[in-house]
This record gives sequence, structure tokens and C-alpha cells, in this order.
Amino acid sequence: MKKKKILVTGGTGYIGSHTVVELQNAGYEVVIVDNLSNSNADVLEGITKITGTRPFFEKIDCNDLTALTALFKKHRHIDGIIHFAASKAVGESVQKPLLYYRNNLVSLMNLLELMPQFDVSGIVFSSSCTVYGEPDENPIDENAPIKPATSPYGNTKQINEEIIRDYVHSGAPIKSIILRYFNPIGAHSSAEIGELPIGVPQNLVPYITQTGIKVRKQLSVFGDDYDTPDGSCIRDFINVVDLAKAHVIAVERMLKNKTEEAVEIFNLGTGVGVSVLELIHVFEKVSGEKLNYKIVGRREGDIEKIWANPDKANNVLGWKAEESIEDTMESAWKWQLKLREKGIM
Repeated sequence: MKKKKILVTGGTGYIGSHTVVELQNAGYEVVIVDNLSNSNADVLEGITKITGTRPFFEKIDCNDLTALTALFKKHRHIDGIIHFAASKAVGESVQKPLLYYRNNLVSLMNLLELMPQFDVSGIVFSSSCTVYGEPDENPIDENAPIKPATSPYGNTKQINEEIIRDYVHSGAPIKSIILRYFNPIGAHSSAEIGELPIGVPQNLVPYITQTGIKVRKQLSVFGDDYDTPDGSCIRDFINVVDLAKAHVIAVERMLKNKTEEAVEIFNLGTGVGVSVLELIHVFEKVSGEKLNYKIVGRREGDIEKIWANPDKANNVLGWKAEESIEDTMESAWKWQLKLREKGIM
């Protein structure tokens, strides 16, 4: 039987690369599109080592409609798309809003426009729990109100969800599953792929591991006076491989016509809130390293506490987060040690 072909935009990025591994392990043929603005083509070697198969790779910017059209002509019979390609740093989006709106909106619109032309029937969209803003209560299910975004990045996720809904509502012959992630962390257990931000990390865990290995002098914890048990912010940290597996299940759901509506939305989280200070202590336990951190003032735009109610993903999608926070932090540290071994960091 011919393998189903999935286009993964942003497939050399952090979540994208882990998803490509899971897709290939599940028997899909994968075509990656990435402009390498925040990732490295070396990731392809890691994917190949883990799966034994090298995915097709095209260096293309999804905002370039001409190049994207040529890609669809070259790789005929794409069955589905997983769309990760987007700029994703909250702080940077406040500084460069136009970059974020152009990058994150145009890329999606280009893909949606091309899907009917090339008979692609389904797209899985990478969204975020940022669409809920500062929640009224936790845990959050999919019916929680969408709050005004606290950053242009968060706003692009909200607008993209609306674009998908409006396009499907207009009669476009496509389906979509929107996955709202909570906080992905960790790395593949093989330590062949993981999170490797370019420059100073915007995310907590790479900053923790880089401080642990002394690449960074000190980790700043933004605020210890929140209304939480230890005063630091609480998040729902989800293992990146668990997250990747949800995308494979979502793709299968679309391709096998199991979707109950043309647009479905699922929260992807563990259902457990973990504070920043708790996460630091877990890292210290699994790594044996004492972390140099200091408490500083609150950071603008940070949400106090947010974690998922993943019941819908568990019961309807048939997916569940399985990795423990200890194993996840251990995988992140193993990846950091591998980078040191390779002389990268």
C-alpha cells in the first residue's frame, strides 16, 4: 500500500522535528518545508538516525506563494498538512509586530489557498493556550473564553484560528484540527534531536539546562509574589514527544474521516500545573547540578497560572500525555550534554 504523504511546515524546528520522527515511525512519507530562520538543517541527520529514513526537505519560506506552489507541483498527492511554521517569541512579537503578523498570517493563508487546488483535504494547525489569556479558572477546557491576546504572537494564533474557521465556513473543501498546546519541554530520549534555540533562549527549559551546564551565568525567575503556593508562575509542562504523537493521531483522524466537525479543537496538556520553582528543583534532582538562579521582578505579559483540562483530547482524540516531569527534564539534560559533547554548546 502506498504511504500517505504529509507536508510538515517548520519541520526542522523543535516540535516539528519530533513530529516528523513520529510520523515516519508511524509509516508516513514526510516532506519538510522550512526557511531555517530559527532552526538548523543538521536536525535532518538526527531524524534520519532515529528513524532510518531521511525526510524530503525543501528550503522554502511559506510566505512565498510562488515557491510554495512549485513545491505542491513537485510533490504531488500530499494527503495532509501539519502547519508549525511561525515566529513564536512573545517578547520579540511586542518589539516587531509587523514581522509576526506577516509571517504567521500570510503563511497560513497561502497554504489554505493552495489546498483545494492540489486536493489536500486536511490541515492540523499548531495553536497555543495563549489564546485563553489569563484564565478565570483552572484547569481550562476548550470552551473557556478566548481572551484579548497579551502579545502580537498570541493574537496571530487567535486570528489564524478565525481564518481557518471562516475559510471552512465559506465552503472550502477542507477539514482542520486545531491543537492548542500548553508548554512543550524535553527532548527525544535518543538525544539525537531536542530544543536548540538560536541565540539566547526565550523558553524556560533551554535556559535552565544552559545555566546548568554554565553556558549562561544565571537564570532569572520572574516574580515570587504570585498567588501560587510558592509565589512563582504555574504552567502545564508537556513532553515534546507526547505532543508530537498527538499530531500523528490528529492526522489519522482527518485522513480516516473520523472528525465529527469540519473544524475540531483540542487542548494538549497533562492536566497538572507545575510552578517554575518546582521545575527548577526537578532539574536539580535529575541532573545533580545546583542551579544558579535569582528571583527578579515580574515580566510583562506573563500569565499567573494556567493548566489544561485534557479530557477532550483523552476521550475524543484518544491521546494522553504519558511521560513524567522527571523523565522529561532528564531528557532535556541528556540533550544538553550531547550538545556539549558535539562542541555545539
